[in-house]
Amino acid sequence: MLDETPSEIYLALGPTDMRKSINTLSILVEQAMALNPFSGDLFVFSNRARTILKILYWQTNGFCLWQKRLEKDRFQWPKTPKEILRIDHQQLRWLLSGLDFQSAHKALRYSIAA
Repeated sequence: MLDETPSEIYLALGPTDMRKSINTLSILVEQAMALNPFSGDLFVFSNRARTILKILYWQTNGFCLWQKRLEKDRFQWPKTPKEILRIDHQQLRWLLSGLDFQSAHKALRYSIAA
């Protein structure tokens, strides 16, 4: 999907009208999410039924819009009062595969005792 790894991945958590295309989604990123649509970051949107995801991103000289529509089942879209959620690349892969990334085991980080 991408030549370069994006620095951040953001989910727009409320339902989004999937009739919206690149221009309107980029305005949503800038105005509603208060983020820069030209950053190269991925911005992920879902419809109310959670059967369609759209991913908007800027690549070198233009916007790209990627869509996945499920014929059966629903995406495990987060239910949280937040409007925006930042996720990592592994969580995006899990989301696109139909897994609930929020209940996955968190990575443990240990430091060496001095």
